[in-house]
Amino acid sequence: MIRAENVSKYFGAKRALGPVSFEIEEGETVGFLGLNGAGKTTALRIFACDLRPSSGTVSVGAIDAVRNPHEVRKLVGFLPENPPLYADMQVSEYLAFAGRLRGLSASQLKKRLPDVIEATNLGGVQNDLILTLSHGFRQRVGVAQAIVHEPKLLILDEPTRGLDPVQIVEMRNLVRNLKKAHTVLISSHILTEISETCDRILMLGEGEIIASGTEESLLSKVEPDVATGTWRIGVAVVPKADGDPYREPVVKNLLSGLPGITEVVDAGREDNAQCFEVLADRDIRAELCRALIEAGHGVVRLGGSARKLENIFLKLVQGGDRARN
Repeated sequence: MIRAENVSKYFGAKRALGPVSFEIEEGETVGFLGLNGAGKTTALRIFACDLRPSSGTVSVGAIDAVRNPHEVRKLVGFLPENPPLYADMQVSEYLAFAGRLRGLSASQLKKRLPDVIEATNLGGVQNDLILTLSHGFRQRVGVAQAIVHEPKLLILDEPTRGLDPVQIVEMRNLVRNLKKAHTVLISSHILTEISETCDRILMLGEGEIIASGTEESLLSKVEPDVATGTWRIGVAVVPKADGDPYREPVVKNLLSGLPGITEVVDAGREDNAQCFEVLADRDIRAELCRALIEAGHGVVRLGGSARKLENIFLKLVQGGDRARN
């Protein structure tokens, strides 16, 4: 779907991107991660034909984006960081305007607009002026204008920027639904949104790709010691009072014998509790807790995380080992 070869972008003497090379397959959802100034927005604008690269080649759907930008734009829906909205237009009026700009006829718009409004959950505000909408609804209108012409490639630059927690969840669900019909590129500073919506990650640092792959593959490269366990579970246990002095191996051996657990690491003491870090190939918190209680032990703390994207990101952008594919 997308092929970038030795793509660079300079603003004067300042290098904003590149050289970068990668491919994105049709149907993939790829997240771009990086600190401010890493080159994420520059890359997305080049793919959307909003910027020309200083050097290198970019093709979208086998069309050269440098030689034929207008043809590529027909394939692309773009939500920039600041959505291009006209505040004095009604939502439905604006979406019809955006559709006409994309070359849709009146009959095509009549058929397409109800689907777009339903997909973005704008039915309750379709007759409202955009200036009266909340930030969350304005973001939805921005997404709607990006998909009105049914593009093959959808580019979303910081789609959750400025949203509250409820709106973030709603936007996440919207993106998941859009994945069914589009190849999607997303830039976001919210790591959990990339983690929960993207099939693959491209991490950018100082204009270069410092890592690429699935979250699991990056984890195995950056933290090979936990490559076999996708879940990390912290547990604090008070051993049963059976008159015997505390024997750490009793609890540790119990945990090590549970199906799905790949490693049990001692993590010190918390008051009168012994702490362990458990690595597992799935979320086994319920089974783990049940086994400890049935054995007579007290569980005073239990927590876990399936995603280590934040740790991966911090290690890479702070100068750790790079993990290019």
